[in-house]
Amino acid sequence: MTTDPTSEPNTPDTSEPDRATKGQHHAWWFVVIPVVILALGVYLFQSKRVPASELGTKPKLPGIPVSVALARKADVSVYISGLGSVIPISTVNVKSRVDGQLMEVHFLEGQSVKRGDLLATIDPRPFQVQLTQAEGQMARDQEILKNARLDNQRYKQLWEQDSIPKQQLDTQEALVRQYEGAVKIDQGQIDSANLQLTYSRITAPVSGRVGLRQVYPGNIIHATDANALVVITQLQPISVVFPIPEDSLPQVLDKLKSGARLSVDAYDRDQKQKLATGTLLTVDNQIDPTTGTVKLKAVFPNPNNELFPNQFVNARLLVEVMRAAVVALSAAIQRGQQGTFVYLLKPERTVSVQPVTLGVTQGDDTAITTGLEPGDSVVVAGSEGLRDGSSVVVKEQGQKQKNGENTQERGK
Repeated sequence: MTTDPTSEPNTPDTSEPDRATKGQHHAWWFVVIPVVILALGVYLFQSKRVPASELGTKPKLPGIPVSVALARKADVSVYISGLGSVIPISTVNVKSRVDGQLMEVHFLEGQSVKRGDLLATIDPRPFQVQLTQAEGQMARDQEILKNARLDNQRYKQLWEQDSIPKQQLDTQEALVRQYEGAVKIDQGQIDSANLQLTYSRITAPVSGRVGLRQVYPGNIIHATDANALVVITQLQPISVVFPIPEDSLPQVLDKLKSGARLSVDAYDRDQKQKLATGTLLTVDNQIDPTTGTVKLKAVFPNPNNELFPNQFVNARLLVEVMRAAVVALSAAIQRGQQGTFVYLLKPERTVSVQPVTLGVTQGDDTAITTGLEPGDSVVVAGSEGLRDGSSVVVKEQGQKQKNGENTQERGK
């Protein structure tokens, strides 16, 4: 056998060992995969097993923490409220009615005065001179009239004796009437001088509080001056004008027609402090079409000047008192597709949905016309996750009782 010198030397064949190694790897996968599946199944089975001690029992879910309050009976005062302003019943600009020099001022700024009190004095001497002249003129004309009347009596006797013509008697009678007219003119001048003299003493036309003085003594003032000497504002009594919705007007008119005296309370802007109490005086004669409201006017005695002119106040008109009404906290009222309802607490510490019909509401309280009885416990806090039949844990029960009767409010 001859050998080809150009042929390659013999090399070992490595393809068979590689195939054997790959086959061993595939065999391991067939062993590992079933073992992993078996272990996973055992784990899941063990995790779902229930201990024998717990067989036949259900896990208890914790109750939802809530706060509850009791519904109760109370007298509910129904109010209609509106933002009003304090308006003086009268405001007077005190001016001089005569011309002259201002001599004295008899008031202090901010002083309370009564009707007829002396406020200022204008120099009276020019008017005293006019009065003296008028009185002198009248005295002269009265004597002339007296003499004319005596002459008239003589002329009548002469005419009856046919000693003078009738024309001369008629002329004398006309002269008497002329002098009588002159005396009347003189009396008018005396009265005018007396009136001017009276006007030189400026008195308060109304009772009230004076403001800041506008003119000082020594100045010449005139009846035609634009500025007043002082402004007097009547504070006792004083009025408050406030609007109410037009839908509330029939109820108010019915009360007024029946002769009822409706009480009105005035509160500050924050509605925390009651300033004064008065009575409703009247209702305006028309409704404002732009706002749909009508104005009401109430009068307050204001003995201590609690109300001040142009002050803004919250007026509350008492129109009705609901006796022994069922009330609950407004926080208990829920609204849904079925209407208004509350969550009513059951003895077994579950809640049920209780439909209710609402009355008037103010602040923290709402009157319940139907659906609740006094003593019922309703949820006032923690109702976000509640459903009909939900278990609850009461963390707070009861509610603070208010002194006096409840007050409810409508309209604003």
